[in-house]
Amino acid sequence: MLRHELINAKINHAYESTDDVKYNNIHTQHEFRLQFINDCEDLSPDEIKEAVKILQSIYDSDKVLFKSGEERICENCKQKCFATSYCEHCVRIYLKSNYNNWKSGNDDIDKLIRKCQSETLKPDMIVEWIPYEKLKNISYLTKGGFAEIYTANWIDGQYNEWDSGKKRLKRIGNQVVIIKKLENVKSANRSWFEEAESHLSICNKWMNIVQCFGLTQDRSGNYMLVMTKMDMDLEGYLKKHRGSLSWPKKFKVVINICSALHKIHVSEKVVHRDLHSGNVLYSQKEHYWYISDLGFCGSVDKPIRSLYGNLPYIAPEVIIGKKHTIKSDIYSIGMLMWEISSGQHPFCGYYHDFNLVLNIFNGMRPAIVPGTPSEYMELMKQCWDAIPENRPNIETLFHRIKEINKRYCEEHPSEAFQHDDRNDLNNTFLSPVTSNQNISSMFISKSKMHIFGNYLPEPKNISEEEQKVLYQEFCRCDDAYIPNLHPEEQDGLEIPDNIEEFWSPTV
Repeated sequence: MLRHELINAKINHAYESTDDVKYNNIHTQHEFRLQFINDCEDLSPDEIKEAVKILQSIYDSDKVLFKSGEERICENCKQKCFATSYCEHCVRIYLKSNYNNWKSGNDDIDKLIRKCQSETLKPDMIVEWIPYEKLKNISYLTKGGFAEIYTANWIDGQYNEWDSGKKRLKRIGNQVVIIKKLENVKSANRSWFEEAESHLSICNKWMNIVQCFGLTQDRSGNYMLVMTKMDMDLEGYLKKHRGSLSWPKKFKVVINICSALHKIHVSEKVVHRDLHSGNVLYSQKEHYWYISDLGFCGSVDKPIRSLYGNLPYIAPEVIIGKKHTIKSDIYSIGMLMWEISSGQHPFCGYYHDFNLVLNIFNGMRPAIVPGTPSEYMELMKQCWDAIPENRPNIETLFHRIKEINKRYCEEHPSEAFQHDDRNDLNNTFLSPVTSNQNISSMFISKSKMHIFGNYLPEPKNISEEEQKVLYQEFCRCDDAYIPNLHPEEQDGLEIPDNIEEFWSPTV
């Protein structure tokens, strides 16, 4: 019997071990990973064979994406193709032949889905229109930000394989999925549809982004995203594992996040805009961390001078009205790095009110956790620097966190051994989610609408001694250190009339 979780863990270890400088193209990287898997002594010959098959499938999609590598002539369509286990042209031709077999009821959405299908890379990463009647056992979970979240059974399941003999796509069968209701699609402007196209394209192009299978429409006419169901979000994972995670395991989370953001920033040249621990999701089967909620952030008709997001992760320059940039995403990564190091939500125990915003602008950051490796600490501080230009880009950040992990494991081999892929598989809390109560924990960290004025000082950096003074002067709420605990009325931040009493530039 194949140990699929261990196979996936080893594949991800192969990716994390790949030196992108030494192996600087998809072909040499693939050869390194094949050798890595073949050298795995704790995989059986059949498991090595399965791992090689998975690596080859990923390599095929990379060749199609980058239009690089040796081509072959497809025996069916007679066109040159890059993939070996399927033909990308045959898959696209098949999808095009079915255009008349489905309608969403919205011409823009039809065009959106057809555009995505025309760029399909592989059989198991296809965007489609999913008839609502194909979704059964729909169960409400929670409201995350501006979207209601449900689980459902998709009775057909996603496409997962190309049958070259029958010249058609095959489906996986019954599959549990997440469905996410989208607000105000009917009144959405052109930029919304452009953003939707970007989201659907990106999450079906890169393995590090939570996959979106397509869209559906409920009986009330609401459009909904149909997405992969993950096992747990980062916030829930850290709560369960508080105090017991080794540093190599913490590094792995950051490496996976940076890998996904590298694809978003460098390959796609877009910005996420809403990175927080509720949008970083774990798959036990894949033994991997994914980024979610790329693109569909907030309301399509948000008020002027309003801001959407999870407050502790929002970069100061964004709070004062500047656009989200790749550097504001890096700020969010800095906060995630602290959360991973501490096991707690940034600024937990503090009301998410205007006082917190002022103190962040005046240089306050979460207190460094004792025992944090110095290199990790310095990298984290660079990420949350008040000046965007001082923050590293994702390429630098990704390279440095992998180097930090490598050096740490060399210096602490006992902890590196604890990072062995098999250990995570025995943690009972990572068993598949079986109740709505557990599933909905994935959406506890909600992004919300905030409204600010023009009364904030310029963001600045301060010394550690000045940080201590700020912490001493800043009143904590009674329920200290309970992650994300703050009353709902605190979420829409209005500027108080007596603003001058709250802020002194000398603080």
